[in-house]
This record gives sequence, structure tokens and C-alpha cells, in this order.
Amino acid sequence: MSSFQGQKQAIPQIGVEDLANRLAVGKEDIQLVDVREPQEVALASLSGFFNLPLSEFAEWSGSIQTRFDPHAETLVMCHHGIRSAQMCQWLIAQGFTNVKNVTGGIDAYSIVVDPTIPRY
Repeated sequence: MSSFQGQKQAIPQIGVEDLANRLAVGKEDIQLVDVREPQEVALASLSGFFNLPLSEFAEWSGSIQTRFDPHAETLVMCHHGIRSAQMCQWLIAQGFTNVKNVTGGIDAYSIVVDPTIPRY
């Protein structure tokens, strides 16, 4: 994952409460990306998120521009917000103009918004 190193700039954030509100009004205008591993997604997930595991970066990175609209709002989530922040940095470097990191990840979502989502 060396392509994620050395890129430091402020990443826009979205809190889990704001994420819940956005999901409640509809997902048509936002792109949702979960960068956790498939076994993590199997434990806890939110509907509508497209899984792009960072461990499989080599497999999907070349097609990111065709899979997603670089100008649509893109929300990126992981377990606690670290891997998703790396992904946000990379997406911004690829020309994505409206990327937000889900602060605290799915763990915070489980604690603050929906306790029925399992914590791990």
C-alpha cells in the first residue's frame, strides 16, 4: 500500500449522525465505499456501501475512475476511520472532488447510531 504514503492534506469528514441522516433520506446522490476486509463486512455492515478492501488495492485501483463518478459525493468508511482516511487521500489524488471520511467508522456508527450493528 505504498501508494497511500506521503500524501498529507486535510480530509473532509462526516460524522456518523450525519451519515445516518444522509442514508435515511436516500442514497441516490452519494457513493458509499467501505474499505474493510470482506470478513469484517460479514460481521457488521451498512446497506448501500460498495466494498473495496484495501488489501485488494492492486485489483480495483486501476478501474476506480470507471466504477465511480469523481465529482459525486463519495463517503468512505472503515472500522475506526484510519483506512478510510487513507482511501480518501488516494481518491483526492486521483481527482475525486467531493470525498468525505466517516469519522469513527462503523464502530462509532454502532455506538452512536445503531447498537444493533455488531461491534468487533
